[in-house]
Amino acid sequence: MAKRLFLIVLDSFGVGELPDAYKWHDEGSDTLGAIRNHPNFDCPELKKLGLFNIDGVGGGVPSPTASYAKMSELSMGKDTTIGHWEIAGIVSPEPLPTYPDGFPAEVIKEFEKQTGRKVLCNKPYSGTEVIKDYGKEHMATGALICYTSADSVFQIAAHEDIVPVSKLYEYCEIARNILVGKHGVGRVIARPFNGEYPFTRTSNRHDFSLAPPADTMLNLLQRAGYATISVGKIYDIFAGSGVSESNRTTSNAHGMQVAKAMQDKDFEGLCFVNLVDFDMKYGHRNDVAGYAAAATEFDRFLPSFMSDMRDDDVLIITADHGCDPATPSTDHSREYTPMLIYGKHIKSGVNLGVRDSFADICATVLEYFGVDKQCTSGKSFLGLVKQ
Repeated sequence: MAKRLFLIVLDSFGVGELPDAYKWHDEGSDTLGAIRNHPNFDCPELKKLGLFNIDGVGGGVPSPTASYAKMSELSMGKDTTIGHWEIAGIVSPEPLPTYPDGFPAEVIKEFEKQTGRKVLCNKPYSGTEVIKDYGKEHMATGALICYTSADSVFQIAAHEDIVPVSKLYEYCEIARNILVGKHGVGRVIARPFNGEYPFTRTSNRHDFSLAPPADTMLNLLQRAGYATISVGKIYDIFAGSGVSESNRTTSNAHGMQVAKAMQDKDFEGLCFVNLVDFDMKYGHRNDVAGYAAAATEFDRFLPSFMSDMRDDDVLIITADHGCDPATPSTDHSREYTPMLIYGKHIKSGVNLGVRDSFADICATVLEYFGVDKQCTSGKSFLGLVKQ
């Protein structure tokens, strides 16, 4: 029977601060800890799988149905790009550039020259607040709202009536081509909005990522003849490198719907899923109630998905960083991430401890498919959990 592995990333679902969190001013961050006691949080399936058996989380069950681990981030970062690259086998010893004082004049001037539009803001900002503060001026002048955050990002916000989405994407491509070398930010992000003041961000967000600097598990699997299916923004995060099929999504619910539909497809390979609402809609907006409800929504999805898994299917659930919605910060947080691995031929209840790197997932995936890991990082734990 064809081997299939479903790797689902709960974007920003951290499980407690890493020892070096102080370097990012993230002391005390604990995304799961922030939501687990909220009335909206009801996750019996994740509990049965072993989420709370993970070292240091607390409240586990006697016989979890999955095996589990606490994943350390070895890369110097806490953003989506760095986190996903490490999951896929690339450890980044140097952080991607960030711009706490805004982008330098030479970058902005070149962007204005190539787009023919002026720039507003150019400083770190909340995505919802920036359109409140600069949206009216943008509407009156057509100038582009450009801003950043604590992450390595260049974000461009524009009203869809002033700048059509296709044109906004074109401007992002221009920025992506400018932001290379020493200014090679992880992502250029289109942030379209619509409606009347105070405006509403739409689901037409699109990420334009820096291409990975080396082969990832996606490239190695694809070259070995396996399918590499993206659900959500995986394609964008890897700039399409190594992805054989892309399925864009508009929400967690849509992402889960697409992932479920993939179970009916006859493919052999990896289905790599990102559920972005945890981070985008709730973590960055300090919405504890919304984050807790999103976890419950995912938990409701799991029983049907797991019951429909084929004999050789494997499910891995993990995250790429934290984004504690209960701290004053609206930025990502430097946290451990969970890892749950489940399947009919996967042992239950194995505590894999604290892993040295997210890249252990890459090594495990490649070993499952019998593909040489080559220069990718990580240590496989497949031998510890395979029946």
